Amino acid sequence: MLLPLSGANAALGRSMARAAALAQGVDKKALLILDTGGTPEGAVAAARAALKQGAGILFGPLLSAEVRPVLAACAGRVPVVTFSNDLGLLESGAFLFGITADQAVAPLLHYARTRGVRRFGLLAGSDLWGTQLTAAARRAAAAEGLEVTNGAPPRGADALLVGTMADAVAQGAAARQAGVQLLCAFSGLNGAQDALGAIEGAWLSAPDPTPFADFAGRFEAQVGTPPGVIAGLAYDAGGIAVALRQRGGEDRSALLVPGGFQGVCGAVRFRDDGSAQRTMAILAVEQGRFRLIESGSGA
Repeated sequence: MLLPLSGANAALGRSMARAAALAQGVDKKALLILDTGGTPEGAVAAARAALKQGAGILFGPLLSAEVRPVLAACAGRVPVVTFSNDLGLLESGAFLFGITADQAVAPLLHYARTRGVRRFGLLAGSDLWGTQLTAAARRAAAAEGLEVTNGAPPRGADALLVGTMADAVAQGAAARQAGVQLLCAFSGLNGAQDALGAIEGAWLSAPDPTPFADFAGRFEAQVGTPPGVIAGLAYDAGGIAVALRQRGGEDRSALLVPGGFQGVCGAVRFRDDGSAQRTMAILAVEQGRFRLIESGSGA
């Protein structure tokens, strides 16, 4: 597993490493964790070191900019399962393990349509996540027969889809006052309690909080702080490493098994183009807490 144990993202990398180690259980030989330093050059060095030590599969790197250099260094010798959610990496040869815009949006808009939403506004930034969220929302809207407009909801809209907690907090009160359903295409499991209070009534797509809570409790008991969703992804990757070792195969075909893999961030089934179908739950924020309103949706 290639993680930034030093550099700007070291705190996140160490949290992910602890989560992955927690998933190994008694099989301490299933996973080797190497430091990328958070740079493409460091990721390449870590990948080469992993290959020299006999790694049959690489989980990581974390950042999109590190992925193609790592793929080049591996030259197809082992599968690469990146934690990035950058849809621009599809067909690159890597498998995307991060929660993508399609995975976040499609189940949410499907649920919203079944509850009467027909027209929604879209508030997304111009960064990579915002751009991919916009494209994913338009794909999902076409599939569901929904009308989408940019910006805050125009008159007659049923809902407003936002891509960040900051936008959700900023729009929450106005949406409630206007009778517009707030839709949040990000995982709220990382959200602070005061932020949840500001988005009362919102619907979110996220990993099912029940299995995630079990992992989070064990993680916090060992580490002393609660984990974020990205740490949950590292835990699931560690679990896949153990499962592949037990099955006796770590090649590309082993990742593409029809049954996929269970995890605290949703069951995942990889596709040949590098994308993944991930089971996502739909949550409602009620009295500052999450309530599970639908589980088992995938994109």
